[in-house]
Amino acid sequence: MDTAYPRQDPRAPAPREADGRAHTTLTLAAPRPAPRDHLIWSVFSTLYLNLCCLGFLALAYSIKARDQKVAGDLEEARRLGSKAKCYNILAAMWALVPPLLLLALVVTGALHLSRLAKDSAAFFSTKFDDADYD
Repeated sequence: MDTAYPRQDPRAPAPREADGRAHTTLTLAAPRPAPRDHLIWSVFSTLYLNLCCLGFLALAYSIKARDQKVAGDLEEARRLGSKAKCYNILAAMWALVPPLLLLALVVTGALHLSRLAKDSAAFFSTKFDDADYD
């Protein structure tokens, strides 16, 4: 068993220099990270039951991205993973923004009502002179 590192392809012809020695030139590109499929995030987005089923769309694209990654088509896996990420972000925004807006409306409404109540209490507690009723 050959355990030498780095391994070379034994079928590749070895180029020769002028003095007869063999040399090999290997050009390596920067390794690209494996494509992300965002599957866990998509499962949570799906289970949260958000509007327009965006979590389900994200889950479908995540599964497709994982399938393409296993099949070896990394570019397609990156493209599908990117779509899954976009749908997950949209699902998160649909899940977070409306409750926050509702909370803001409730707080501002409560503040407005408390100010109205304070003004009306001052109005009804006003003491009039007896001369005003004659």
